[in-house]
Amino acid sequence: MKLLVLFYSTYGHVYRLAQAIADGAREVPGVDVVLKRVPETLSAEAIKSMGATEAQKAFASVPIATVGDLVDAGAVIFGTPTRFGNMAGQMRQFLDGTGGLWAQGKLVGKVGSVFVSSATQHGGQESTILSFHTTLLHHGMVIVGLPYAFQGQMRLDEITGGSPYGASTIAGAKASAWQVRTSLRPRDFRAGTWPRSRKSCRPSRQFHPYLVSRCLGVSN
Repeated sequence: MKLLVLFYSTYGHVYRLAQAIADGAREVPGVDVVLKRVPETLSAEAIKSMGATEAQKAFASVPIATVGDLVDAGAVIFGTPTRFGNMAGQMRQFLDGTGGLWAQGKLVGKVGSVFVSSATQHGGQESTILSFHTTLLHHGMVIVGLPYAFQGQMRLDEITGGSPYGASTIAGAKASAWQVRTSLRPRDFRAGTWPRSRKSCRPSRQFHPYLVSRCLGVSN
């Protein structure tokens, strides 16, 4: 089964989350992981004014996706920074180009999940994921989040990302912070009771929405 990890990143935080998710998925037998990014819509001058030119060089070699890549995948995990409680405009523009797929029902039954990054603790992470879900539901996708069986999102001793709606991280107001430990732990989370719900699902060292899809019997 092909899993597409599709992201947009400005300063690289979402890119690093995408890498972690892709690495975790590759440890699930039978999963063909593809990492791609949506096209940048800002000019080089605008990116420079935001101080993101050097940061974006880190993932410049990642292939740019087309809407056809969504059709080829059995599951898609979308990553975006928050923009005033919504997905980034670059991701929105990409998804706005999927009307033809919607009309033909090309994404119905495919697994979809979302991960995000924000500058602040209350920077709209949950609203970004939930509003993203609306598009996936219109396409008929099966949504997978991050359940509270992952205990890391229940801790109160430090500021961390993560919610039952999906994985997330906090970049900091100057895009300099990186909540590595807990933000990346969801990919190391043992899949809890799901692998035990079906004999065909084996426990994995790493949690990934695709593993959940296997245990729910969703396939392409």
